[in-house]
This record gives sequence, structure tokens and C-alpha cells, in this order.
Amino acid sequence: MSIFTGSGVAIVTPFHADESVNYDKLDELIEFQISNGTDSIIICGTTGESSTLSEEEHMDCIKFAIERVKGRVPVIAGTGSNSTYTTIQMSKEAVEDGADGLLLVTPYYNKCTQAGLAAHYTAVAKEAKAPIILYSVASRTGVNIAPETVASLVKDVENIVAVKEASGNISQIAKIMHLTDGNVDLYSGNDDQVVPLLALGGKGVISVLANIAPKYTHEMCAKYFAGDTKGSCKMQLDAIPLIEKLFCEVNPIPVKKALNLMGMEAGPLRMPLTEMTEANAAKLAGEMKAFGLKLA
Repeated sequence: MSIFTGSGVAIVTPFHADESVNYDKLDELIEFQISNGTDSIIICGTTGESSTLSEEEHMDCIKFAIERVKGRVPVIAGTGSNSTYTTIQMSKEAVEDGADGLLLVTPYYNKCTQAGLAAHYTAVAKEAKAPIILYSVASRTGVNIAPETVASLVKDVENIVAVKEASGNISQIAKIMHLTDGNVDLYSGNDDQVVPLLALGGKGVISVLANIAPKYTHEMCAKYFAGDTKGSCKMQLDAIPLIEKLFCEVNPIPVKKALNLMGMEAGPLRMPLTEMTEANAAKLAGEMKAFGLKLA
């Protein structure tokens, strides 16, 4: 059984003005997501600014999300690191706290080999007894998970069950599904490629767009699974201009700005991320209005 099917939100981490974690606002954002049909909460991923959270903050956010969700939807914890031992430590703690799954980004900066990736993921999976989603996003980490490596891990390691593919390379993704005979849960890591990946046998998306349009993103997936591929495709294409604005600066700069424009008080970013330029913010606001989102 898949960890989830449909739209999983890569939820932001809201901060107070002093950049401390705003847990009251995180609670509100979680409720906003669940009430609008989001199928899973992914906490402390890239969009959650995990790279600038302390380990204590990181684990506190995961535990908080699990406690607030109360089993209504699966909670997937982002516990990947460039250190295998740190990844193991955080992953085990997240599982003990009740995470339904783990999202493990490839070790960044180290630029390990494919053999290194296989050893890393195998070691984590052995210690952290929960379903694992491999996260391939070479544009962030400098390391791509080759289709052959994905296929080998899925075949040989029982609790490695899924891959979040954010390479943008449709040919690579198709090869993963070919080499695994479709026996891997595929999630899109790119909001502009959700329906194409569903067509390849995907289970859904781990989405940035869902932060501001949770119902829309859920329904785009639901339509596809209900057999309305034409309707799902139209929703995908209609969202492209907004998605482009959500990635006109590095994620999560635009989506946090978008939430603030909607009056949802996600707060500032932590350096080295900086606030969106005024010109891009104006374009984002314009596209949000065109999409039908209400601004504060």
C-alpha cells in the first residue's frame, strides 16, 4: 500500500519576525491543508527550509506536525542530510515520534557515487523502520539517483518503496518505471509535471503549489485517478503560469511570499535566502489574482 495517493504538500515552516519557528501558525497551515483535501503533509523538506533549521528545531517541527495531524493524513518527515549518521539519527527519531514515512534527499555537497548512494540509503533503511521515499533533485544536491540505482534499492531493500522525482527528465523517470516494472511509488517533485508523471504510473505529487492551492492540487490528481484525464490535464496546463511564478526565484522564496500575500503570515525567510524582489512579487501577485486566489 502506498504511503499516500494524490497531493502531498511540501509545507513551509512559518517563522516569527525574529525568525523563531511560529508553531501556532504551523498549526493553522496544517489545518488549512487538511480542510482543503491535501492527502499528506510533508514536513521539513526543501520548502520547509530544513537546511537552516537546527537539528532540535527540525525534530520539534516533525513531532509537532505528527501530534497536530493526529492520523488524519499521513505525515512524511524530511530527515535527509549529507551525513549518513545524522540521517539515521533523525530518521529513527522521526519514526519513534510516529512519522508514517521518510523523505530522504540525496546527500548534498559530498557528491557521492552511485555506490555511495546505495550504501547510504541501505544503511538508513536498515536502522529506520518506516517506508522511505528516495528524493532525487540534482539541481539542489549535485547528485542524481540513476534509474538503475533506484531499481536496485527498491528490489533489494524492503522499506525503500518510493521515489520523489524532481530531475525534470521525463526519459529518466520513464526508465525508472521500466526498470522497476512499475513496482515503485512515483511522486512528482515538480508541479509542472504532475499529470505527465501520473501517466507514467505515478501516485501523486509532493507539491509546492499545494501550499497556496491545496484543493486545486488535490482535485487535479483526483480527476486523473477517476479517469478524467482531459480534465486533469486542463488543470495542469491552467496552473502553468502560476507555477512558473512560484519558481521565478529559488524555492521557497516565492511560495512564502505568496502565503504572506494571502494574509497567512508565513513570516520571513532565513538567510541566506532573502525576500523576493519587488518586481517579481508584483508579477506573482498578478498571477495569483488571475488564478483566482484571494489576496489580503
